[in-house]
Amino acid sequence: MNLSDLLKAVPNIVDDSAVTSDPAITAPICEDSRAIQPGGLFVARMGKSTDGHIYIPAAVERGAAAVVGEYPPDQVSCSVPYVQVADGGLALAYLSAAFFGFPARRLVMIGVTGTDGKTTTTNLLFSILQTAGVPVGMISTINAVLGDQEVDTGLHVTTPAAPQVQEYLARMVRSGLTHCILETTSHGWAQHRVAACDFDVAVITNIQHEHLDFHGTWEAYRDAKAMLFRDLMHGMRKTTGLAAGLPKTAVINLDDDPSADYLLAIPADRYITYAIDPAKGAAVSALQVEYGPDSTRLTISGPDGMTLALSSALIGQYNVSNILAAVSAAIGLGVEPEAIRLGVEAVRGVPGRMERIHEGQPFLAVVDFAHTPNALEQALRAARLMIPPTGRIIAVWGSAGLRDPQKRALMGEVSARLADLTVITAEDPRTESLDEIMAASAEACRAMGGIEGETFWRVPDRGEAIYFATQMARPGDVVIAFGKGHEQSMCFGTVEYPWDDREAMRAALRGQPLRTLPTASGRG
Repeated sequence: MNLSDLLKAVPNIVDDSAVTSDPAITAPICEDSRAIQPGGLFVARMGKSTDGHIYIPAAVERGAAAVVGEYPPDQVSCSVPYVQVADGGLALAYLSAAFFGFPARRLVMIGVTGTDGKTTTTNLLFSILQTAGVPVGMISTINAVLGDQEVDTGLHVTTPAAPQVQEYLARMVRSGLTHCILETTSHGWAQHRVAACDFDVAVITNIQHEHLDFHGTWEAYRDAKAMLFRDLMHGMRKTTGLAAGLPKTAVINLDDDPSADYLLAIPADRYITYAIDPAKGAAVSALQVEYGPDSTRLTISGPDGMTLALSSALIGQYNVSNILAAVSAAIGLGVEPEAIRLGVEAVRGVPGRMERIHEGQPFLAVVDFAHTPNALEQALRAARLMIPPTGRIIAVWGSAGLRDPQKRALMGEVSARLADLTVITAEDPRTESLDEIMAASAEACRAMGGIEGETFWRVPDRGEAIYFATQMARPGDVVIAFGKGHEQSMCFGTVEYPWDDREAMRAALRGQPLRTLPTASGRG
């Protein structure tokens, strides 16, 4: 495509007076000057830690045919056509969508957002649609399923960058898929990674205490989550394919106060509400729930007198909420009840979500992704269902550096209340002092009546912490490592080092602790 063709899609052009020619853009749009290819278009923008405009000369030297940036033309040194935009992130998304032919407009787009439960809800809905025979793709925290291909979506980024999102969508279209479930984060929305995706269905799990380091306030965080719902009516109404005539549908959790009322005030063609408590008056609710150590049985009430009894391998109340969210979205997409039941029951587990590790030990060992106070509380309550009354919960967790610091004390309070024994350790300390991070959590445990050395410990090395927890375990106990789940790295300083909690748990159970790199101090 020529530059002029791509620029037609950009909604926020400020100054294009420096466009003196119309070069062909023959390589993908890129915001990393090191990855630019000859004939590509480089997008420069201001980031939190770096200014992309300083890399314009390097991008041009590597073959960029044109540049889009946020500075006025007279403030940049650029020897190729240059366009100023109000927001480089938004421009990057629309340029990428245009380069790939706006693939989202040829798909039924389902967005899933929320603080906790996004990945599980995404996987449940994916299984339901697959069971119903729908050609569906998925982009989640864990992976992207693009038809016959499956790719890893990264280390710590839940929502891929805009060019990658659009490329994945284009590959889905080429593979003959008709639907896409896209897990979206508040960061992804704030940074416009999922702009130009033209969503048809929006699903919320919950909005809890998280990412205040980035958003500043809970209200700003909620507003970022709400962008998915605002996008419903602002996005293109599709006139072809299976999305033609599909009402723009908002799926909202009435158990999540006060976010539910806030989201219900955002216009949509149709609202489908869900709640565990039937008294909430939701369109989809749980009539009966039986919680077991290995499964959950529930009867779901839906619109038009629908009643659906099913059994799920997912345990705990929070997973009932995730099931209701996925079922509600499936109802909105017209899936038959039997396919919904079979699809839910086909999900035996999600990687890194209450994943059991077996090495012949006489107690349960589990790895879970819970890294927020709410997720930790829900997971600990679920863990209590997994063990006999005499069993103990031994929780291993940390709090990430350069992230919401208020969580550190909140996590400590939750663990002191609901776990029998707590081991505080590293979780991506980044450039912060691991000792100071752990101290905040330890003080919260102490304030809740915990006694260091008796009910809680600080073990900086995460591998040693997991091993220490397994050494304390007795038959009937459960040891759970929280916070990393499926992730394949841990960040010390500014470097991502290979790390997998599941491998660390296996090593600990074999009596061979897998030590954290690069140092136990976490300073990097």
